Amino acid sequence: MPNSLPSLYPPSTSLPTMAAITCSATDLQPLLGPNATAAAEYICGRFGAVSNKFVDTGYAIDNTYLLFSACLVFSMQLGFAMLCAGSVRAKNTMNIMLTNVLDAATGGIFYYLFGFAFAYGTPSNGFIGKQFFGLSHFPSPSFDYGFFLYQWAFAIAAAGITSGSIAERTQFVAYLIYSSFLTGFVYPIVSHWFWSADGWASPARAENLLFGSGVIDFAGSGVVHLVGGIAGLWGALIEGPRIGRFDHEGRSVTMRGHSGTLVVLGTFLLWFGWYGFNAGSFPNILKVYGDSGSSYGQWSAVGRTAVTTTLAGCAAALTTLFGKRMLSGHWNVTDVCNGLLGGFAAITSGCSVVDPWAAIICGIVAAWVLISCNKLAEKLKFDDPLEAAQLHGGCGTWGIIFTALFAKKAYVNEVYPGHPERPFGLFMGGGAKLLAAHLVEIVAVAAFVSVTMGTLFFLLHKLELLRISSDDEMAGMDVTSHGGLAYVYTDGDDMKSGYMVSRGGPPNV
Repeated sequence: MPNSLPSLYPPSTSLPTMAAITCSATDLQPLLGPNATAAAEYICGRFGAVSNKFVDTGYAIDNTYLLFSACLVFSMQLGFAMLCAGSVRAKNTMNIMLTNVLDAATGGIFYYLFGFAFAYGTPSNGFIGKQFFGLSHFPSPSFDYGFFLYQWAFAIAAAGITSGSIAERTQFVAYLIYSSFLTGFVYPIVSHWFWSADGWASPARAENLLFGSGVIDFAGSGVVHLVGGIAGLWGALIEGPRIGRFDHEGRSVTMRGHSGTLVVLGTFLLWFGWYGFNAGSFPNILKVYGDSGSSYGQWSAVGRTAVTTTLAGCAAALTTLFGKRMLSGHWNVTDVCNGLLGGFAAITSGCSVVDPWAAIICGIVAAWVLISCNKLAEKLKFDDPLEAAQLHGGCGTWGIIFTALFAKKAYVNEVYPGHPERPFGLFMGGGAKLLAAHLVEIVAVAAFVSVTMGTLFFLLHKLELLRISSDDEMAGMDVTSHGGLAYVYTDGDDMKSGYMVSRGGPPNV
């Protein structure tokens, strides 16, 4: 998850909020006269009570904002479900919908038991956290329950990305195993590296910053999208393509999803939730940049982050629209939706530290990255029904590099305070140190996820727990694994793949 609380503020400190205003009776006595001790103490007591109320209000505002952002990010699960359902064939709709539900359910239990502790269990070492198992010692001055909920919503997003890559051909038990492992172990360790105050590449470290900077992956182009994309890549590679995806001569055969309506609905839901994903990644909003009383503060950075997110997605959508028109001759709504999401995945890393004009560049390049990755996938006979590995892995990688090129010094110092000489974007005059740190992130994430998730998928394959039989795949998983089809038809009876499809009304109970 994002530049969350510990990313900017070490867990040993309390949640950053409005500072208490102090008052001393000793200071007031000279002003009130030699016999005014009681009056001075009374005034300071009332003044302290008012000050504490302001502090309490600051905590309430920041925690409520974080909880609201968690709800926005969780709403993305509905977007994933709709997008996945529309992108697969009708005979696998119930299967992919159920996997999205279980990503959230299994992720909730395993992130509660282990994941949060591995990610943010400080004090710890640079590789893995070791406190707060099962939310023990919660809440604390550093963490409240809203923070856990927000981090859980990010963890299940990574699992949702992977499920799209292996759709329409994966055994149900494999979904349960990989989702639990990804949300309970793999993703938390990666997030610890880059978002915990103890992480070896975190920008919040007090000292020994990677290349003097640490990795600026604000809301997770690498931590979330690259992790999910690499996991999906290995799952799809080990499983192999769906039956019929490539003909006997190796040529690509289009296997379109059954509902463009659901694809568009899912895309808009993801767009809506992405404002919580990116703009919600600030640990607090009640923070002034500079002198108190200014109209410029963290709330301005929150708004700017929402704007850069919007512009990157819009630029990617339009670039994909015209780019695919030139390449294929069609105005394809599914391609445009994927391009839009690719722009969002790319800007997620640098959304808080770049100018709006740079976000447009990010989106344009992200669209061509996705188009190129899809072309490469076809040549390599790689089958990903939702283009998840290409979109989240390819565009996420570009987003990490983009941030290292365009991060603005003023924004970096505002969002990541404490190190005024921290390197910033190469193209903005900040040198190449931030780029070096981000290249390390790409290599580290790709290697770790490949070793862990690649090994898991390989073991599932060897144990014959990964891919369904060819007969089940041809018939569709809804009928063979989930008790019936997702839709009820009303125009007669039909026979498909050896299974009766009742179209005369609901099935008999």
